[in-house]
Amino acid sequence: MGNNNRRQFFQQFTGGSSVAETAAYNIAEDKLFQKYANKEMPHGYAKATATLTPYSGAWTETQAMHLLRRATFGLKAQDIDTIVGMGMNYAVDYLINNSNPNPAPPVNNYYDTQADPTGVQPGQTWVNAPYGDGSVNSLRRASLKAWWLGLMVTEQLSIQEKMNFFWHNHFATQTNVIGDARMCYNYHAMLRANSLGNFKNLVKLVTKDPAMLQYLNGYLNNKNAPDENYGRELQELFTVSKYNSPNYTEEDIKQAARVLTGWKINTSTLTSYFDPSQHDTGNKQFSSFYGNAVINGQSGMAGANETDQLIDMIFSKFETAKYICSKLYRFFVYYNIDATIESTVIEPLANLLISSNFEIKPVISVLLKSAHFYDVNNMGCYVRTPLEYVVGTFRAFNVQMPGNYSVADTYNVWNYLRNYSLNLGLDLGDPPNVAGWPAYYQTPQYYELWINSATLPNRMLFTDMAVNSGLSNGPRMNIKLDVLNFVKQCSNAGDPDVLIDYVCSMLLGVAVSVTERDNLKSILLSAQQNNSYWSDAWNEYTSNPTAAHTGTVETRLRSMFTYLLRLAEHHLC
Repeated sequence: MGNNNRRQFFQQFTGGSSVAETAAYNIAEDKLFQKYANKEMPHGYAKATATLTPYSGAWTETQAMHLLRRATFGLKAQDIDTIVGMGMNYAVDYLINNSNPNPAPPVNNYYDTQADPTGVQPGQTWVNAPYGDGSVNSLRRASLKAWWLGLMVTEQLSIQEKMNFFWHNHFATQTNVIGDARMCYNYHAMLRANSLGNFKNLVKLVTKDPAMLQYLNGYLNNKNAPDENYGRELQELFTVSKYNSPNYTEEDIKQAARVLTGWKINTSTLTSYFDPSQHDTGNKQFSSFYGNAVINGQSGMAGANETDQLIDMIFSKFETAKYICSKLYRFFVYYNIDATIESTVIEPLANLLISSNFEIKPVISVLLKSAHFYDVNNMGCYVRTPLEYVVGTFRAFNVQMPGNYSVADTYNVWNYLRNYSLNLGLDLGDPPNVAGWPAYYQTPQYYELWINSATLPNRMLFTDMAVNSGLSNGPRMNIKLDVLNFVKQCSNAGDPDVLIDYVCSMLLGVAVSVTERDNLKSILLSAQQNNSYWSDAWNEYTSNPTAAHTGTVETRLRSMFTYLLRLAEHHLC
């Protein structure tokens, strides 16, 4: 294709964004186009044909890395070795069951040498402290976000953090709207504790949670002035979804709002409670979509039971199970669900969810053990999210905090990564609205929305800095990727062909072209032809790591990683 057709194709891939006229962007633009134009169209156009039949193929590093890329926030060499040795079934079970639902809470990192205005000392948690004022509360919300991202960076071999983020996007709230950092933390802790539990129970907990009552005005919903906000989102975004025909009606939203009247927030205890004097005790009539069900009005404290009856009614609809299974599929597998995938994957998962009494673990287990999940067309098929990009870089290079770092120093690094994810389009803790991030629901682009003329150069700037000058945020922070330790993980780093295969498999979502592979090798060989130009330099370094020998190999490696991390394939997962 000519240049104009190539550009048109790439603009379609990036959701119609304008193309920045910078060398860095044009390089990545070229690579993305070459990948899809010369090899195949985006994987979404080459549909996976496998079903939920248990995967019975080879269990190699390829399948193990695919599982880790989707179930965690980034590959670590030791994790790959571990789960390859486990075998597929045990590996998936381990990821699902090796959870940490109650990590140590966030602490006062915002005052390095003194207590905050409420008396919380540096390094002590603020989650049970008095509110304080707006200023300290803002600092605490930043502390919560940094702590949360730190859990992703330091996550163990577990699906826990990915599931926490899945529910954060599904039951989206915004910390800057909720306001009280303690309430934000409690909401996060509730989602975390139930992230691999029962979906129906989780909906009930979310519905009555103080943070959600605050965020969607549930605490204002009363018999004299019903507020339809939560009653609408409960059906449209959290359970049934708006993608059905026939579907719930506007009247169903109004009736749901009436059911939910009376829930309030105790700002002293940060708990919710039911106020029967504010509850609508009349009968609530629902549409034919819900079988013309009636929730009989109840007075006194019995009125609180209507909320559970409403959720039971919603969960009687197959559409609820189908919707959450489709969201899990888009999160862990791919976003393009056609009629075949709907009938062979989504609907069977929905039936499994119902027969499992809405327990999430059985659904995740079957999906991640299926032939469909390991279908080659589901590998490297979507754009890495900002969190996968930023956190994944730290995890792949096994970045460790310096031993002399204080709590404030460590949080500073995590907050830097959180801010950089914001620059790439994802502000952890503050999605753009109650629907979450558009990349998880906006058809037809979905994950392609993560790439545009602003975020792509910023992605490459992040890895450029991490490899070369270092990531800096204040006088005590300069984090530079340890490229030497990274390549030492390779079994035969002195062989440039083996080394390039290794770094590409670890850092790229799909295989590179022969041309790109030759470019990487040329960097290692200093543009020479003989493998010995790298092998000799590496062997001299390992046998006698003087400053000169170290500098020679490190310079070549940093040049190679700079080039490699700019490749289009690095943005794919």
